Amino acid sequence: MATLLLSLLVLSLFPPSNSMGPPSPGYYPSSRVGPVQFKQSFRNLWGPQHQSLNQDTLTIRLDHNSGSGFKSQRDYRSGFFGTSVKLQPGYTARIITSFYLSNSEDFPGHHDEIDIEFLGTTPNKPYILQTNVYIKGSGDGHIIGREMQFHLWFDPTKGFHNYAILWNSNEIIFFVYDVPIRRYPRKSDATFPQRPMYVYGSIWDAWSWATDDGRIKADYRYQPFIGRYNNFKISGCTTNDNPSCRPPSGSPSRFGRLSRKQNDAMEWVQRNYKLYDYCHDPQRDHTYTPEC
Repeated sequence: MATLLLSLLVLSLFPPSNSMGPPSPGYYPSSRVGPVQFKQSFRNLWGPQHQSLNQDTLTIRLDHNSGSGFKSQRDYRSGFFGTSVKLQPGYTARIITSFYLSNSEDFPGHHDEIDIEFLGTTPNKPYILQTNVYIKGSGDGHIIGREMQFHLWFDPTKGFHNYAILWNSNEIIFFVYDVPIRRYPRKSDATFPQRPMYVYGSIWDAWSWATDDGRIKADYRYQPFIGRYNNFKISGCTTNDNPSCRPPSGSPSRFGRLSRKQNDAMEWVQRNYKLYDYCHDPQRDHTYTPEC
């Protein structure tokens, strides 16, 4: 008994390293971007009856009739785009809560997209955060997603947590609390999105693929499914801005490279929490993903 108590005391004082969160990235790009008001920067896209705004916290809902989505007022050719999200606990299988960039309305079937998606789950199983990049939607009839999936080092259903995408002419970086979890560099024009995109958020039923590849179904006895957003941050270059416009930097380097501390933090996340990387999937046809 004494040994057990001693072990518990040691664990409470010195928990396992991956329960403490990642090392400090040393640079916090979100601190350099002020918040924007939802009504000034976004509008309802669909499901207006399933969307409500209380001060500057947006709630979007999904039930058996409809989900809901929102869209930025302007399109951007680069920038830093962030928000805080609180996810619904419990049974959310097949339900996707998302924050992303896209030009799908301008280029249907041939669009670019940069995604942060939370894949719904079942009780006592953690959410999966999926990051994804599409370039011109498809290649020779093949839908080409570039997915990388993670668990999180905290419970995303308890309170609001910060997520962001940085996109510029050289790279895409996905952030969680300013910790870079994935960097997607521009290796060629064919593998990097360059056309202007809008900022979106939505909640919807991904019936064909989410949660164990679609094998676990949504259960509408638990409706409505709810996603909450606040602390919206946008600092970018719109299509109407001067060509000299530059988005915020994702790193302290004037050359835009991640610092050593940022790389250490990203490697820690990928070592401890990365679940899937499309480049390392032996079942994928990498003919259409030459960046791998």
